[in-house]
Amino acid sequence: MSDNLTQVQGVVQALTQSSDTLFLLLGAIMVFLMHAGFAFLEVGTVRKKNQVNALVKILVDFGVSTIAYFFIGYWLAYGSTFFADAETLSAGNGYELVKFFFLLTFAAAIPAIVSGGIAERARFYPVLIATFFIVGLIYPLFEGIIWNGNFHVQQWFEQHLGHPFHDFAGSVVVHGVGGWIALVAVIFLGMRHGRVRAGKHTNFAPSNIPFLALGAWILSVGWFGFNVMSAQSINGISGLVAMNSLMAMVGGILAALIAGKNDPGFIHNGPLAGLVAVCAGSDLMHPLGALVTGVLAGVLFVRAFTFLQNKTRIDDVLGVWPLHGLCGAWGGVAAGIFGQQSLGGLGGISLMTQILGTCLGILIALAGAFIVYGLLNQITGLRLSQEDEFNGADLAIHKISSTNEE
Repeated sequence: MSDNLTQVQGVVQALTQSSDTLFLLLGAIMVFLMHAGFAFLEVGTVRKKNQVNALVKILVDFGVSTIAYFFIGYWLAYGSTFFADAETLSAGNGYELVKFFFLLTFAAAIPAIVSGGIAERARFYPVLIATFFIVGLIYPLFEGIIWNGNFHVQQWFEQHLGHPFHDFAGSVVVHGVGGWIALVAVIFLGMRHGRVRAGKHTNFAPSNIPFLALGAWILSVGWFGFNVMSAQSINGISGLVAMNSLMAMVGGILAALIAGKNDPGFIHNGPLAGLVAVCAGSDLMHPLGALVTGVLAGVLFVRAFTFLQNKTRIDDVLGVWPLHGLCGAWGGVAAGIFGQQSLGGLGGISLMTQILGTCLGILIALAGAFIVYGLLNQITGLRLSQEDEFNGADLAIHKISSTNEE
């Protein structure tokens, strides 16, 4: 009887391990597909002469990110490396390997976010060098603090404020950090030529609304893997996360429709604003709290992007700082508000911790980006020449245009 029980327990454990591995692998594939969404969102927004560059940047950034995260970033965040024999690495159905793949897709979202902000005037190889250091050093520093308890910061929050910083799927860890890094890069690059004419701001219209919409759709679908599968196990699946993601997405759509006055660019970025904001507290909020979070994120994106484009010299092409930086920061704070039991949430969260943790993420992003982009700007330069920018990054960098016009 004892042997039979042990055998059954072994079978159940093996089945659970294989199920968890498959579950996380599917999540990794869904988030990996989101990078196609980043690419098409950028392709549809930039001018036609920069479309090839947008596609190439996103793909090559992922390759560089993989190398940086494999050799440095994952070790820095979690203290684990892959310098062992294949038999050891494949233990437990290779769950740890799939976990790396899943978390890599999060890390690689950082340069994909940055890419949209610096589009149309950035040099190619200096940006790839920046990607290596951002994914290898800056992002995993904060990732390890929040998701692995490094440097005892989470312990300090819990001891002094009652609860650790909560970011279930990366409103701050991924999107906030990526958006604030992008802000620094955008400032270093300056405005695109022709954006200010006779003292007035001129906005360049998106080159292809269908491609922009396709990118938004791919991102929105993949986001359910981003959020729901952040549980990282079958046992952790929560329908609440899926429902809250849905409600925040819808809130962002409708808010962007109204605040953006039926502009298709705003409408298709609206769901992304809501989804960015709900990541942190999607496992804690009541669906009505998620809806409010998404509505406020949609309005925040539209207002902030409009202000940047028309009133400042910060030329953020896709609005990645408002979308990811500001909405991500709002998401960190929103988790502390709508996660409270008094507002229908599950509780176990501190608003003050959420505010301080969000500020810490912003500080690390700004400081790290200033060092990386500042040094590269001094050593190699970050920006295309005025002639290359006029001709477009497609011809200047890749020697080909997006369509054959012969």
